[in-house]
This record gives sequence, C-alpha cells and structure tokens, in this order.
Amino acid sequence: MAKTAKTDRQAVIEEMRKKQKGAEKRRGFAIVGVCVVIALLIIGAAAYQPIKDAWDLRKFNNIAVSDIGAPASACQKVTTKPADGNQDHVAPGTPIAYTDAPPSFGQHYSSPDPMARKLYTAADRPELGTLVHNLEHGYTILWYDETAAADKAMMKDITAIASKFSGTDNMRTKFKAVPWLSTDEGGNTFPKGQHIALTHWSIGGAGASNTDNQVGVWQYCSAPSGDALKRFMINYPYMDSPEPTAM
Repeated sequence: MAKTAKTDRQAVIEEMRKKQKGAEKRRGFAIVGVCVVIALLIIGAAAYQPIKDAWDLRKFNNIAVSDIGAPASACQKVTTKPADGNQDHVAPGTPIAYTDAPPSFGQHYSSPDPMARKLYTAADRPELGTLVHNLEHGYTILWYDETAAADKAMMKDITAIASKFSGTDNMRTKFKAVPWLSTDEGGNTFPKGQHIALTHWSIGGAGASNTDNQVGVWQYCSAPSGDALKRFMINYPYMDSPEPTAM
C-alpha cells in the first residue's frame, strides 16, 4: 500500500509539473503574441501617415499645379528690393541676420539643401542659411506660416503643390515648400492676413550679368495658390538666378 501511495504522489507531482509547463508555455505564447501585436501597431502607425498622404493626393494626380488651392487673386502684387550676398558663403551654424520675413537673398551657408526633398515641416526644416543658398541656385521657395501649418486644408494644398515638383532631373523643379517659424529672425511675421510667401533670388532679367542688378523677389498670399506659383515661376524661372546650373 505504501508503494502505491508513493507512486500516486509521484503521478500527482508529475501531473502538476506538466500543467505548470503547459501554463508557462501558454504564457510565453501570449507574451510573444502581445509583442507581435505591439510591433504591428508601431509599424502601422509609422506607415499610416505616408499611406494616407498618398491616398489623399490621388485626386491631384491629373490636376495641373495651377488648379490647386486658391486663385492667384489670393496673392498680393510681387515686390522686389536690391539683393546682395552673391557667393558670400559662411560655415554652417554661423549666425546670419536676415531682415526680411522670409529672406530671398543674402549671406548664406556653404552648402544648399539637396534638390530631392520638396516639402518640410517645422520638425526637420533646413536652416535659413542653407535655404538662402538654394535661392542663389535658382529655387523658388514657398514659405508657409504657423497658421497655415495648423490648417489641414492649406497643408493638403501645399503638399499637393510640392508633389508636382518631384524629381531631380529637371531643373525647372527647383522648388521647396518650407515653414516660417515664429522663432525665425526674432519673430518677424508676414504681412497681416498673409500666410504664404513665395521668394526668388533674381539676377534682374534674362542675360543680366552685373550683380548690381540682382533683386530679391517676394509675393505674399492669404492661402496656397498653385495658380500664383505657376505665374511666379514663369516670370522668375530658375535660369534667372545667380547660379542657375548648380544643384
């Protein structure tokens, strides 16, 4: 009888061990499953915005840039002022005082921003000194203020406009859309009611070679206007700049 009782105890212990191992295995599977779900959620969250942006932009695929956003009448008249700073390069990080909001010419950093990227947010926008170098190379820059950045409809139009200038093979797509921040240049702002600014660094007309003819060009708008942008870039193409053949 004693032997039988001992055998029964061993069987009970063995059964408990099996149940414990089974429970541990199930917990392990549950932990792995939770980790997989969390990983998928993280990946999904990261992919959601680019996918949504691409989906939202589909409706603009067959629309000309001039048909995106507000009409050209949403913009003020083009203004200019004498420009300086041609080939006046300084090391990145060097403080530069720009008196205009935003700048369209002036001293600038030694390297421009690469052509491939067309749209920036406040989180990753290049320094002003870098972007002014892009202007020297013939870029048109669309600057949007914090009011526009907070407006979903405006940002959708800005994103759609920027998508029309993708690529690096055609110099005519020298374009960037970037934010103008309240921290830029001591808090200087656009004219009242204007939330968009187009800028270009002009040599003062086709074939002009005298740096004394160079001007900065601005056009302020109350809303993004592909129509105004198209006209602006026709009147001030990339060739009308101090260094048009540079990327």
